[in-house]
Amino acid sequence: MKIAFVGKGGSGKTTLSSLFIRHLAASGTPVMAVDADINQHLGPALGLDEDEAAKLPAMGARLPLIKDYLRGTNPRIASAETMIKTTPPGEGSRLLRIREENPVYAACARQLELEGGTDVRLMATGPFTESDLGVACYHSKVGAVELCLNHLVDGRDEYIVVDMTAGSDSFASGMFTRFDTTFLVAEPTRKGVAVYRQYKEYARDFGVALHVVGNKVQGPDDVGFLREEVGDDLLVTFGHSDWVRAMEKGRPPRFDTLEPANRAALRTLHETADASYDRRDWERYTRQMVHFHLKNAESWGNAKTGADLAAQVDPAFTLDESLATDRRPAPSPAPQPA
Repeated sequence: MKIAFVGKGGSGKTTLSSLFIRHLAASGTPVMAVDADINQHLGPALGLDEDEAAKLPAMGARLPLIKDYLRGTNPRIASAETMIKTTPPGEGSRLLRIREENPVYAACARQLELEGGTDVRLMATGPFTESDLGVACYHSKVGAVELCLNHLVDGRDEYIVVDMTAGSDSFASGMFTRFDTTFLVAEPTRKGVAVYRQYKEYARDFGVALHVVGNKVQGPDDVGFLREEVGDDLLVTFGHSDWVRAMEKGRPPRFDTLEPANRAALRTLHETADASYDRRDWERYTRQMVHFHLKNAESWGNAKTGADLAAQVDPAFTLDESLATDRRPAPSPAPQPA
């Protein structure tokens, strides 16, 4: 199941995504965590110290390897250089599965042991550095995440949780359509719900399952405000948490000591995400993938690569969970420079 956490900067989306990841891991659910935010705070929220988090391999820096692996033997993709962030898979492409070993995970993911001996895989796009200023766009780094999502076949009892860029930046491509469920974290303020209105408007025509998660809620008045502003899209709220305060100081207590109301809210998120499985539509998912690829190809991709990227679309191919049953090992791509 593909889950996104979005929201205004400072809304607490990274904190809530880390709590959800901990909840899934504690329940025995296989989970992969992806930090796709420019500020790269998910690692520390999951218990890494700042030095450890800084040493996480950057997906953006390994984009050539990712492209070369994913294109596989797809005859419609002439080279890794002609792949862009929206390139869809086709016959011959290599697909990713959450519970497997492959060169992409070997290069980009790190196993992170949480409380109780449970493990999650953690991947990060990498920060926007001084060397990027004036020559690079952060969306090119996040493009590594989008490519992986486009090639991921995942099932009901396994999760990939993505802490997204703040605000409405994910609408720079079709990445906002790549998820089974999107949790939008909103504070009970006018600024807090402004991103919700943007997201709701942009996502209106794409069948995005959007649920608002109220955060930093102090009482019935805050709940009433959010309900008035977002209506039935308000799913659940989180209140003050001494556990979170201790975690932010680098001294998290045992996860099972999280406040009962907040633990119940995490269960609601899990139940909601799990229920979205029954609404999966792989044909629509593939169709939207192709739609945004053609838009990006026409607006900038063809000019950048010097190729007709529309030719990369395999009209007979539909991404589907059944493809995950083909677990034959794929050969590793040729080594790429660091």
